[in-house]
Amino acid sequence: MRATFKSLPEDPTELRAVSELMAAEIKAQAYQIEKLKKELAAHRKARFGSKSETMDQLAFDLQEDTEIASASEAQKTAPETDADQEPPAKRTHNRAPLPDHLERQEEILSPGDSCSACRGALKQLGEDVTEELEYVPGHFVVKRIVRPRMTCTCCEAFAQAELPSRPITRGRPGPGLLAHVLVGKYCDHLPLYRQSEIYARDKVDLHRSTLTDWVGRSTALLEPLAAHIGKLVRAGPALFADDTPVKMQAKGKAQTARLWSYVRDERPWCGQAPPCVWYQFSVDRKGEHPSSHLKGYKGVIHADGFTGFNGLFGAGLASEQACMVHVRRKFVDIYESESSAIAEEAIRRVAALYAVEKEARYQPIDARIALRQAKAKPVFDDLEAWLSLQLPKISGKSNLAAAIRYALGRMPKARAYLDNGKLELDNNICERSIRPVTLGRKNYLFMGSKGGGNAAAIAYTLIETCRMNSVDPEAWLRWVLARVADHKMPHIDELMPWNWTPQ
Repeated sequence: MRATFKSLPEDPTELRAVSELMAAEIKAQAYQIEKLKKELAAHRKARFGSKSETMDQLAFDLQEDTEIASASEAQKTAPETDADQEPPAKRTHNRAPLPDHLERQEEILSPGDSCSACRGALKQLGEDVTEELEYVPGHFVVKRIVRPRMTCTCCEAFAQAELPSRPITRGRPGPGLLAHVLVGKYCDHLPLYRQSEIYARDKVDLHRSTLTDWVGRSTALLEPLAAHIGKLVRAGPALFADDTPVKMQAKGKAQTARLWSYVRDERPWCGQAPPCVWYQFSVDRKGEHPSSHLKGYKGVIHADGFTGFNGLFGAGLASEQACMVHVRRKFVDIYESESSAIAEEAIRRVAALYAVEKEARYQPIDARIALRQAKAKPVFDDLEAWLSLQLPKISGKSNLAAAIRYALGRMPKARAYLDNGKLELDNNICERSIRPVTLGRKNYLFMGSKGGGNAAAIAYTLIETCRMNSVDPEAWLRWVLARVADHKMPHIDELMPWNWTPQ
C-alpha cells in the first residue's frame, strides 16, 4: 500500500484505476479485520472456560457407561423368578457383609398365628433374614426383613411370609439408596467413582462397579415411565425441540453424539396438562433421529434453524415455529465484538417484543392473542421492514449482513405466534431443559457407550420432569422404585410425578 502512494500515476485514467484497486483492497481488509475481531471476541469469551480433566477421569467415565449398559440389558433380559429355573450367574466379586456400625431397622413379616390348611396353631422353627442397605436423607441404615419359618402343631404344614418384591431381584440396595445414586449422578452431576469415595467416608464400601450395575438395572426398570412421558409430550398441540452435543467413546476414539430434548409446557397459556420433558440419545446428529422420535406428530414444533428438523415439516405434517432468541443472539454477538449501531437497534426492537411477552405470560389464550395483535404485531412488522432497509446499506460479506439475512429468513416462520396463544416467541423452554446436560458433561466428559447414553436419557427424563413439576426427584424415585416392579403397565400414569403425594 505504501509503495502505491509513492508511485501514483499522473494520468487521470490510470489514477482512477489505481483508486478503484485501492478501494477494493481497503474493503477486503476491512472485512478481514471485522472477521478477526469476531474471532478474537469469541476466543476471549471462551478463554476462562472449563478445562479437561485427567485421563484417569476419562477411563472411569467410559467404564461406568459400558457397565451401566450391560446391567441395563441384563435387567431387561432377566427371567421371572421361578423355582424350576436355574439362578442367574453369580457376580464375579464377593459381597462383603454390611458394616456393623450402621443402624438396623427390623421389619418382621409373619405368616400369622394359625395354619392356613387346618387352622392349627403355628410354632416357629427358625427364620430367614434378608438385609437391605437403605439410604434415608442424611445417613445409611440397614433394613432387616425377618421372615419366621413356622410349622403347624397339628398337620406339620410349613408357613412363611413371601419376601416383598424389590427393585433388583436378589439385590442388596433399597429403593431409597437407588434413588440417591441416580439423583447423585444425573441431577447433582457426581460420577459414580466420586460417589463411591463419598460413601467410603461413612465406612460403607460400595465399589464403583456395584453402583454401575445398580444404575443400569434401575434405569431399565424405569424405562416404561420415560416412554410414557414421551407419549404425553407428543400428545400436546405444541412442543419444543432442541439438541445438545455429548462426547461418546467409540472404537478407541471420541465422536460427537447427541442428546435430544422434547418439552411440553402449557403453563404460559394456562393449559391443564402437566409439564414434562423427554430425552432421547443418538450417536450422531442426522435428521433421521428427530424424524423417528416425532414420527406422526402434527402439532407445532418450536425449533431453531437446524435443517435436521426439516423432515418434520410440510403438507400434512407438523408446522414450524421459529425461535426469535436465536435471531437476537446473532445481533448480540456482533454488538459485543463490533459495537454496531444497527445491531444495537435490532436488539432494542426485539426487546420490545419480549416486553409484550412478559405481560402475556400466564394469561389465557384469547388474552394473549389480543395483547400480541395490539402491541407485538406492529413492532414485529416494523422490525422486519427495518431490517430489509438496512441490508442494502452494508457490505454483503459482513457478519452483520449475515445476521440480518438469518433474521429475515426466520421471522416469517416465527410470525405464527401472533395469531396462536398456545405458541411462544422463542425456544427458551427447551433450552432450559438442556442446561442440566451441559452441567453434567463437564463432570463426566464422555458417554462410554450407546447403552450408557440411553440410560442417561431415561434418568434425565424422569428427574427433569420432576423438577418441572416442583417435585423432589429423590423422594419420588424412592417411592416409585418401591412399586414399579409390581405395577400394572395400563395404570402407569398413577406413578407419574404429578400424581405423587409426598409422604
